[in-house]
Amino acid sequence: MHAIAAVALAVFLVVTGVMHFLIPDYFRTLVPRWLGWERFLVAVSGVVEVVVGALVLIPGTRSAGGWAAAALIACYLVSHVDALRCARPDRPRLLERPAGAVARLAVNVLYVAWAVAVAAAAT
Repeated sequence: MHAIAAVALAVFLVVTGVMHFLIPDYFRTLVPRWLGWERFLVAVSGVVEVVVGALVLIPGTRSAGGWAAAALIACYLVSHVDALRCARPDRPRLLERPAGAVARLAVNVLYVAWAVAVAAAAT
């Protein structure tokens, strides 16, 4: 079961990383405006996700990859907390409304937990 969770996390990270380059406009909307550098941050995070996904996939680097995934995804929590701060019930996109922003934050906390579980199981 641990290997399945690790491979699933690796595939999730690699696919998400590649998607940063296929649909960059969507990922740019996730970068808080006050951070700036949307194009650069989306590109760098896409590359990092692919690399971290590869680390998780390889059994010998799985523990380090899992911890790196947890740290990377934890960095994204800044974006999700900012989305919650800016959420308004009248926004057209669900993820920009309070319920959507809370769900987005909760799901990403679960992603961190998934990465930690993979890292801990590989130790």
